[in-house]
Amino acid sequence: MIEYLPYILRRLFYNPVFIFLIFTLLFSSVIWVLTLNAPDGGRIAARIYGYGIMWCPALATWVTCRIFNRRITDLAWSWKPTNYLTAAYLIPLGYSLTAYLIIWTTGWGGFYNKAYVSGIAHELGWEGLPPYLFIVLYLVAQGVIGIFSSIATALGEEIGWRGFLVPELSKRFGFGTTSLITGLIWAAWHYPLLIFGHYNNGTPVWYGLTCFTISVIAASYIYTWFTLKSGSFWTAVLLHASHNLFIQAFFTPITVNKKSTAWYSDEFGAVVPALTVMVAVYFWTRRKELLQTSTAANITNQSSNTKHETIFIKLVQ
Repeated sequence: MIEYLPYILRRLFYNPVFIFLIFTLLFSSVIWVLTLNAPDGGRIAARIYGYGIMWCPALATWVTCRIFNRRITDLAWSWKPTNYLTAAYLIPLGYSLTAYLIIWTTGWGGFYNKAYVSGIAHELGWEGLPPYLFIVLYLVAQGVIGIFSSIATALGEEIGWRGFLVPELSKRFGFGTTSLITGLIWAAWHYPLLIFGHYNNGTPVWYGLTCFTISVIAASYIYTWFTLKSGSFWTAVLLHASHNLFIQAFFTPITVNKKSTAWYSDEFGAVVPALTVMVAVYFWTRRKELLQTSTAANITNQSSNTKHETIFIKLVQ
């Protein structure tokens, strides 16, 4: 086996996916260490480290493109067609609203958190509004204005996951395998903060990790389908941003925590992952609409430049 190691290493260094993953790991490790070293970090630490970790895949993509003499502008930056962008925004709102309606009506969590709602109303200067009117207006405000902040973080991840990784994997694998591999990598990338940090909902680590992993892998099928079908990774950005916004910044905080709420709510409870799986199954049934090979080529606009990649191999030998 040892005599084959140099050849294997050369093949790995020749592989853009391997290089991308190595740099994602290196850059992310810095943020993981900083985050875990600040267990009492507040809003400022959360913002700095949150933005930092979510832009590591984008930074790794840029480095990988430089190494292989590619242009990051050749990724699928197109905003068209807009019908897929609209659907990408609305789908997470739909399944998250459904999930929390289930949680509230079953009594797994209460509606609504009066302390949270009154606090936000005070911050906005809207104390005079009736609570239910305020909740509706706050949802609209988050959906119209808050989405831009959520896009700013989701973009950093999606440049890497769906902008680079999915097209590269799609050159060799079909929709299902590409979605699964991307989902597993995407989920594992979160594990250090899930296991050793405070990125959970208060349930045992094994439970939160299981629910979160199911949710992320299911979401990967949805995001990959939209990326390949639309020819734009902006659909994945909007899916990701909408999911994070409505679940993390609206539905979870307005829910009253009861004894068992953590076991059902958020990405670390059972309901959101279950509904995400249902949506993923729906898009799995539409997989034949995807022309994997040609679509992957179209969304990357990246041809394998043998000359430049051979030069890189010589450099690492």
